[in-house]
Amino acid sequence: MNSQRETAGSDTLLVIAKEPVPGRVKTRLTPPYTPREAAALAEAALTDTLTMMLQVPARRRVLVLDGAPGPWLPPGFEVVPQASGGLDERIAAAFTLCDGPSLLVGMDTPQLTPRLLTDVGRDGHDAWFGPATDGGFWALGFADPGRDGVLVRGVPMSTDRTGAIQRRRLTEAGLTVGELPLLRDVDTAADAASVAACCPPGSRFAATLASLAESVR
Repeated sequence: MNSQRETAGSDTLLVIAKEPVPGRVKTRLTPPYTPREAAALAEAALTDTLTMMLQVPARRRVLVLDGAPGPWLPPGFEVVPQASGGLDERIAAAFTLCDGPSLLVGMDTPQLTPRLLTDVGRDGHDAWFGPATDGGFWALGFADPGRDGVLVRGVPMSTDRTGAIQRRRLTEAGLTVGELPLLRDVDTAADAASVAACCPPGSRFAATLASLAESVR
């Protein structure tokens, strides 16, 4: 591995996300939040995630988007549409866009910090896996995404076994797996409060949640 690759981290960072449109995102936050408030929280989480990804060393940054980009999108990202099919197919298709070590995250973990991701792509592993407390996963990466990205296909998504099944797929394929920290996704109001308490200073998500709490007092 040459020195240029060693200092570059992942070749490609991917964020897979939905356009934060009321009624289409974070529907499990409603109630107690209105669809518009839930979309505001989704936009804040996505903004925090994209801003954080700009601070992680990478050659490319790609937003794999269901919908259209808005003013929340910072410069520095390529935008590509999500493929058709289930989430497993859309994630697998996203990895076909990549060449070299690549990591994909969602829009549900605004507590992410650059320090958690900086070593991905240069620690010698074949894959990287970030488990979520609900039994899913918040991050998945491959050193050779063109070869190994297919290991996502067929994994049942949005269940309490999703992460375990995906993790087993990686090891059964003979891949060495770099473990990322266990994080909590934002799905429910309780999740939102817990995650906001863990967000770094300046978090738009935490500020948005606090402003919504003020508005209902």
